Amino acid sequence: MFDAIVVGARCAGSPTAMLLARAGYRVLMLDRAEFPSDTLSTHLVHQPGVAALARWGLLDRVRASGCPPLDQAVYEVADIRLEGCSRGVEGQRCGYAPRRHVLDAILVDGAVESGVEFRPHCSVSGLLRDESGRVTGVEGTYGGRRFTEHARLVIGADGMRSRVAEHCGAEYTSRKPRLTCAYYAYWAGVPADLELYERPRSWVAAVPTNDDATLVLTYFPQDRFDEVRADAQGAYLAQVRDGAPALYERLRGRERVERLRGTGDQQNFFRQAAGPGWALVGDAAHHKDSITARGISDAFFQAECLTRHIGDRLGEPALLDAALRSYEQERDAQLTEGFEATLSAARLETHEKRLALLRAVQADPELTTTYFDIVAGIKSVTDLYTPRLLALL
Repeated sequence: MFDAIVVGARCAGSPTAMLLARAGYRVLMLDRAEFPSDTLSTHLVHQPGVAALARWGLLDRVRASGCPPLDQAVYEVADIRLEGCSRGVEGQRCGYAPRRHVLDAILVDGAVESGVEFRPHCSVSGLLRDESGRVTGVEGTYGGRRFTEHARLVIGADGMRSRVAEHCGAEYTSRKPRLTCAYYAYWAGVPADLELYERPRSWVAAVPTNDDATLVLTYFPQDRFDEVRADAQGAYLAQVRDGAPALYERLRGRERVERLRGTGDQQNFFRQAAGPGWALVGDAAHHKDSITARGISDAFFQAECLTRHIGDRLGEPALLDAALRSYEQERDAQLTEGFEATLSAARLETHEKRLALLRAVQADPELTTTYFDIVAGIKSVTDLYTPRLLALL
């Protein structure tokens, strides 16, 4: 009998399992994959997520992997160019974009070192319930054999298409249409800061990562998906050329080190986060377009939020259920503004009112820093509306 079973071992599952184990609970973590392994991801960790890694004692491992710090950001739209850096949070001013085979392995190791029992190559096919309908465990296949395991709480951290959410009957509490499709590749030896280039119906980004590689991403409107995937390579290069010509020149003559990856399935939703004997974290609970790269930091927040609300209540069902309801309420309160901001960015529209605001921001270094705090998810957009800004408008 485990205190908790966590299904999924990536950016939401491993931290959740690790924090529960550090709180003294007996935790089992399951994943279909072997680690280290890659997964579709922008893999940018904004400063709130970096601060979480530091709190957990794992940030030095990310740094030791050779992942470069992102201490300078560039954002271009129309005639506007913002350059600067976030003020940061808890002393962490740099972002990082570790490859997922690097980051996820660090998170899994952190969980195992904290006492979590981990089973890779493990497929969960269903949930166990008691006579009242409360979830009491999982069933599946491990090492070619069927198994069942019981726990006081089952946590789904198994991604946007979560099977745990499906088995629990977790309903969507908010669901919005897909807005973009995204394609990206890695390039060797391309100098870059964290760079963002916005044009009408176009978004391009560059992010340095491990092994002297730079991740170059392109975003297209969802209504172009069929056209783009028919010639993804051509559309990708044309988007960089037209949307970020200076970056395109830096790519000329450089080697693309891995295949082009992409997706048109960028869902936008909140799901019911918990019920009797179960909870969801990460993309299983809440997913949004990757254009703002909030997913990893949001997963870390959910892991800490859930484990904080659980506290010492895992052994008492009524107290646990109340804690899970509180977790869902805090999740919604903290992540809704970022959800709306992401939907706004993913519409790939430029408006004169916003451009006027950004021109005023460009004229003031303090406002520029505040803007990059907003990009990182540290501050609210309302924090821009200071007397300094109003005087410039």
